[in-house]
Amino acid sequence: MKFEYPAEPFKRAVGIAVRALAGEPELEVNFSAEPPALKGKKARLPLPSRSLPPSEVAVVRGAGDAYALKLAYHEDKIHQQFRPHTSEGAAVFEAAEQARVEAIGALAMQGVSDNLAANLEARYAARGLSKVKDRSDAPLADAVAMIVRERLTGAEPPESAKRVLDLWRPWIEERAGADLEKLQAAMRDQKGFAKLTRTILRDLELGDETGEEAEAEGTHEAGEPQGQEGSEGAEAKPESDVTESEISESQSEDADDVAAEVEMQTAEPMDAQENDEGMRPWRPEQPFAHQDEWGYRVFSTKFDEIVSATDLCDSEELSRLRNFLDQQLQAMQGLVARLANRLQRLLLAQQNRSWEFDLEEGLLDTARLPRIVIDPMYPLSFKRETDINFRDTVVTLLLDNSGSMRGRPIMVAAMCADILARTLERCGVKTEILGFTTRAWKGGQSRETWIADGKPPHPGRLNDLRHIVYKAADEPWRRARKSLGLMMREGLLKENIDGEALMWAHSRLMGRPEQRRILMVISDGAPVDDSTLSVNSGNYLEQHLRRVIGEIEEKSSVELVAIGIGHDVTRYYRRAVTIVDAEQLGGAMTEQLISLFAEETAHLAHSGRHRATPRGRMRVPAWA
Repeated sequence: MKFEYPAEPFKRAVGIAVRALAGEPELEVNFSAEPPALKGKKARLPLPSRSLPPSEVAVVRGAGDAYALKLAYHEDKIHQQFRPHTSEGAAVFEAAEQARVEAIGALAMQGVSDNLAANLEARYAARGLSKVKDRSDAPLADAVAMIVRERLTGAEPPESAKRVLDLWRPWIEERAGADLEKLQAAMRDQKGFAKLTRTILRDLELGDETGEEAEAEGTHEAGEPQGQEGSEGAEAKPESDVTESEISESQSEDADDVAAEVEMQTAEPMDAQENDEGMRPWRPEQPFAHQDEWGYRVFSTKFDEIVSATDLCDSEELSRLRNFLDQQLQAMQGLVARLANRLQRLLLAQQNRSWEFDLEEGLLDTARLPRIVIDPMYPLSFKRETDINFRDTVVTLLLDNSGSMRGRPIMVAAMCADILARTLERCGVKTEILGFTTRAWKGGQSRETWIADGKPPHPGRLNDLRHIVYKAADEPWRRARKSLGLMMREGLLKENIDGEALMWAHSRLMGRPEQRRILMVISDGAPVDDSTLSVNSGNYLEQHLRRVIGEIEEKSSVELVAIGIGHDVTRYYRRAVTIVDAEQLGGAMTEQLISLFAEETAHLAHSGRHRATPRGRMRVPAWA
């Protein structure tokens, strides 16, 4: 018999169980190191280790059971009918619905209940929710989901989420306790549960008119006349009625976070598929497939890490480092803020909205009212507002975290990234801040392994990579602001292997749903790693960097721009600028972004239509 690792039969068994629980024999179940996701009849679950440690078994099963239950007991049409428009309300609404479908399975099967509990525990622990100390850092949607789960199943909340629940429970129970008691009776009625959830949202002052409009639409479909629900819809409390600023701010930023996570897990990671309209561009499922053809090798990826800034430093030290950064920020706040305001004015100028008329559905066009009087059956009496172009943009700032950036350069880079992230966020442009360095000087564990293996020739890259996520694209700036202080930490900055960092940042951008993607690289020198260069040619890392840049610039839709600090990057990048002093970085970054967005505005004005991608038809690098 052919040898198999224990994980292989386990994955087959999980796939069969998920399909059976979902009642979908055609469901495709895959396992990947990418974030778990469900889209249509494709489910992606966490990839278990080959040795299949027991700690991973229930987590993988729990993720599969959660998706299976959603397919079995969730109707997307009903969900979209009652889903709120506001991000805060939508996040809570999504979390409550997921808690409902999981409760149905947990009550029916004890094994499913144990799996779901293990998956929740792992998910909340990974997000560090057990460390929150203030309500502003505790996601409201997660607290509501835990209370809903508790009311439906009687299960205790996961240990990692108890702190969040303790911070929010008194406030939630005081306002919505009576309506929460009614959830049990509506658990198997999705429409009734959705209406009740809308009531709870109004109790928590997160309601809008969407729910009442949806109920009215459902009534109209049943044959009842329009207009009878108007007074009830008008009674819903508008979002602006929230007067407690602390509660409002915490709800906004935390719910944005959860809503983005829900969206990412349900849509974005499966973007290699086309959407219903067939307009989403194709994207590769196996990035960097042809890297070996370049003659570039990696001795071992075993010790590489992609890590969040909060995992490299405890909260107290991050706060201290952030305070130090804020003190330095005061000196250059004025200059960079003025430049950022120029960028903001340019982006806001792109909010000129236009309307499409003579449609069969949308908002009633009052200018067409005579048509309705003359012929009530005339269909083309509606209008719809067009989308805002610049909102379909994401910007990644990739910062060199090498030792040569130590001191003033890294401090200025952190400050500029901070200010620009705030500015772009205010304008609705998603921003991601990444850093790249190595875990050790002179090779680390990779070199030790190479020596232990007898020093085989031509080992290729011979160091342990450390790629840092300071701010994810979907993470609000307020939640990520402390993470930028990590760049001030002594001992963080080491070697720089730019080519692989660029590939990593590019692959993250290609996984985004936005049509326009901008990657800005800030570096102060050529790639250098003593361990790698000591056993390879002197231009080994530089050649790889040039190949990566060429592939992105020639074949990718990502718009690549670079800024060199005291180092001529124009010999690598087509679109680049070199500055002599770090103090010029804020102006250079802002001017480059202004130039890119100004070009976009001019292009849209010239074409008179929405652009499909920044360079027309999408192409991707061979390795992407």
